[in-house]
Amino acid sequence: MDLKEIYSEQDLSKNRNRRSKCPKISFEVFPPKNNDISNLFEELRILKKYNPSLVSLTYGASGTSKRFSTEVLKSILDLELNLMPHFTCICTSQTEIEKHIREIENLGIENILALRGDLPEGLNPCTLDFEHANNLVEYIHQKSDLSIGVAGYPEGHFESNSIANDILHLKKKVDSGASAIFTQLFFDNNKFYKFQELTQKVGINIPIIAGIMPVRNLKQIEKMTLISKVKIPEKLRNQLEKFPKDCKKIGMEFAISQCQDLIANGVKGLHFFTLNHSDIVSEILENIL
Repeated sequence: MDLKEIYSEQDLSKNRNRRSKCPKISFEVFPPKNNDISNLFEELRILKKYNPSLVSLTYGASGTSKRFSTEVLKSILDLELNLMPHFTCICTSQTEIEKHIREIENLGIENILALRGDLPEGLNPCTLDFEHANNLVEYIHQKSDLSIGVAGYPEGHFESNSIANDILHLKKKVDSGASAIFTQLFFDNNKFYKFQELTQKVGINIPIIAGIMPVRNLKQIEKMTLISKVKIPEKLRNQLEKFPKDCKKIGMEFAISQCQDLIANGVKGLHFFTLNHSDIVSEILENIL
């Protein structure tokens, strides 16, 4: 099932049961660094019981694990999950991109998440057939029937000088053929709602899926938010700092509350960045489904 089919279904009717009121659920996982996919398989088997609409698979910058990611895709097809592999265009030629498109199509996969990607340090010179994500989206849209997801940034991309300018770049990706937007992690739902308003004002009408990052430990989330220019709410930070041994519990409770508020406000989908750990995501879903 492609992105348009997934998110065109209306699941928020008050006349249905509690489970059907929940938006579409999806997960992000990544290929293990040691090339042993047995643990990833087990995590996906656990998460499969929540009937995810999608499972996205990342890979490293500049193709450091593209080939292995493709092999992982082939392997986890046996789990009968609807897969959405990531693909970046930075330091990638048109030939490589078209080859990857064909591989994805030959596997029977219908969706792809098109990203610019980060420029790896120390890589010079670098092939730049595509400078921005909208160029990649346009190329994939022209060369295939794949349904294309793109990234959105409720607090703005870390390289952008303003949220307004960043949304104009997002509009280019949408106009180039994107079918859904998957946001970066965020902890302040008001910023997500404001982001939705701003996208509507520039004519973006495709589904926006909320990216949820459950906090497991403070050091890890501080590193991620520093890189991505995402703010941790003061109340949450204070709790994590005051009770470092309870970070996982605090993070889970915060995520449950965050998801419940998003659901109450009609979010189209929740996309969980699992970091290949099903435990905390499972606990969250048990409390919101």
